[in-house]
This record gives sequence, C-alpha cells and structure tokens, in this order.
Amino acid sequence: MTVPMSKRLATLETGIFAELALEKRRLQKNGVDIIDLSVGSPDMPPPALVMEKLADYVRQPANYAYSITGLESFSDAVAHFYASRYQVQLDPQHEVLQLTGTQEGLSHLPMCLLNEGDIALVPNPGYPIYDASIRLAGATPYPIPLLEENHFLPCLEDIPEGILARAKMMIVNYPGNPVTALATHEFFEQLVAFAKRHDIFIVHDFAYSELVFDGVRPISFLSIPGAKEVGVEFNSLSKTFNMAGCRIGYLCGNRDGIERLALLKSHIDFGNFLPLQRVAIDALLAPHELFEAQLSEYIHRRDRLCEALQNVGWPVAKSPATMFIWAKIPDGFQSREFALNALREAGVAMTPGNAFGSEGEGYVRLALVQPVHRLEEAAQRIGVYLKSVSHAVNR
Repeated sequence: MTVPMSKRLATLETGIFAELALEKRRLQKNGVDIIDLSVGSPDMPPPALVMEKLADYVRQPANYAYSITGLESFSDAVAHFYASRYQVQLDPQHEVLQLTGTQEGLSHLPMCLLNEGDIALVPNPGYPIYDASIRLAGATPYPIPLLEENHFLPCLEDIPEGILARAKMMIVNYPGNPVTALATHEFFEQLVAFAKRHDIFIVHDFAYSELVFDGVRPISFLSIPGAKEVGVEFNSLSKTFNMAGCRIGYLCGNRDGIERLALLKSHIDFGNFLPLQRVAIDALLAPHELFEAQLSEYIHRRDRLCEALQNVGWPVAKSPATMFIWAKIPDGFQSREFALNALREAGVAMTPGNAFGSEGEGYVRLALVQPVHRLEEAAQRIGVYLKSVSHAVNR
C-alpha cells in the first residue's frame, strides 16, 4: 500500500543533521574516535540533590498514576524561581504551564495561534523547530536576518509593511542558539512597543537563561513593562539543571497564550511523570548555588577551547552565553564543507551554520559538551586539518 503523507509534513527536510549523524556512525564503525561537539546535550550530571530525590520519588508507588496536568506546586515553584532570579511576578494559576520540555511547547504553540495564510517572524539563523513548527501549523515562516554587525539582534524597522500586516507571531531567542548573543533591556523594550504597534504576539525562548557568562545577569523578556500583555516565555530545566533527558519545562507569561496551549495539551497528553515533576520542584526551590558550579565549568571550557583554537591559527570569538561557540570559519570554506571535512579528516563533529538558516553560512556551531582535555584535543586535531588544507592549497 501507499502510505500517505500530509502536505505539511512534506515541507520538512531532514537535511544536514541526518547527514552528519550518518557520517559519524559510519566513521565510528570504522574505528574512528569522534569528538562530538555537534549536539547541545549536556554531558555533566544533574546536581546530586536532583538524582537523590528522583531515586526516592520513583520508589513511591503512588507516583505512577497519570498526573493529567502539572502539579500546582510546580507552578508555584516556577513563580518563586522567576521572582528570585529575574524579578518577574507570575500568577502560578494563570501564567505558568508545565511542558514536556520546551521543544514540545515550541512545536505545539503555533498550532494554537496561527492559521493558514498567517505569517510568523523567525530568526535566521535560528533553532530549527521555530521554522518547522510554523510550517506544521499551516502558516508561513518569514526569516529575519541576525547579523554580526547588528550584534545578532533583528532590525525590526527593516521588516516590510506587507509582511507586518500578515504577521501574527514572532519568535526571539536570547541567550541565543546558535548565535549565543544576548539581548539588552533596550531591545526588549523596543520589541514590546513593536508588538503593540503591529499586534504581533511575541514568543521568547529563554532555555539558556542560566548560562550567561562573565558576571552578566540574564534578562527575562517578561521583566520588561508590558511584556506579559504581548507575549510568553519558554524556559526549561534541561540546561540549568542538566536534566535534558527528563523532558520537563514550562511556558509563562500572557494568560491567553497559556490557555490556548493548555487547551491543546488537554487533548494530546496526560501530564509528566510525577517523580519528574516533584524533583523539578525541588530543583527550582533549591539555593541558586545548586547550578552555579556548572556555570563556572562552562566558562572554563569556553576559555580553554577558544585559547586552543587561537593557538592553532583559528581565532574565534568567546561566547557571552550558552553552551556553544558560534565560530566564523576560515576564508575559502563553505559551512557544510568545513564541518564535514573536519569530521572526516580530524574526527571532530560540529554543526554547519547554514543548518540553522541561510544567514548561518560562513559559521559553525561547536558545543561545549566535552571535558576540557577533549576540547583541547579537538582544537589540536582541527589545527592539523587546517595546516594540511593550507599546504595543499599552497603547493
């Protein structure tokens, strides 16, 4: 029989991520040692408190029932966390919604807000689910360039009026993935005014909120006056507490936006595993020192990798935030070519920038998800590869 495929699904492509995965698998089968800096999955364990509490909760038989929705105490914990970390006051009952990770929420929210013919503004380069979720909702993504000369912030005044007239939603992401940039209070204030002026709903992805370096404080979009009137913010325990595999996150902010996603979720899931909810509550209520040690480790990794790459002749800018380096590649290469050749010739996996959109061409993303000695080894391997390419060109 012929298995049908929806037109919406047919708009999606597997692309470079699948190609990289297949090539990594092939090389590993042939005995090649791969230093994988391509995937943003934390290699550090959760805090001991999280693992110990989770072990206790899974031993309690009552925790194996359907939860149906998020526990009220989870929403209370999110509100406490936001008040203490970002000086944002949330109504736990109406302004917080538990998710099965932010990827799940980002996948479903456009279905709640958009119709066919609508446009949603998305960052280019940007995390791939932004574009995909809008296509799956039957709407059209409109890419907004994030350029280095503009500090990777969108130029709102450059968006055509015809696009603004049809745009219903805009996704922004600071600290960013893949560009690692930070937003300013001034930009977020402009964004709130822009949203009100054009009646565009703002969706802010804040998943890297606690991976901000060098003494800089993270800025929640919701901390800006008027932000809750025009938008929502996604956040997660995946990166803050190294709980990526637990798949638990949340959406907060505008209550109408929360209600729309809650309605959809009431038809498609029965809530998260109760032990995960309970341990998430413990993490959110714990002293902030619980996750600050990992922040120091990421800064250490960033500094050592950037220094090692500088020493082998590839100077890259230090990231101000996140678990990534957004590196401009040496002249004479295309992003896909550089990433695949580095994988094949040096055994170092990284993600080509154009996997995140056309404006990512000329860059690669390296994830700080290996211990320092492996990051330094990766830099040495890349240095050997660059020398071999240089010699081949100069012969």
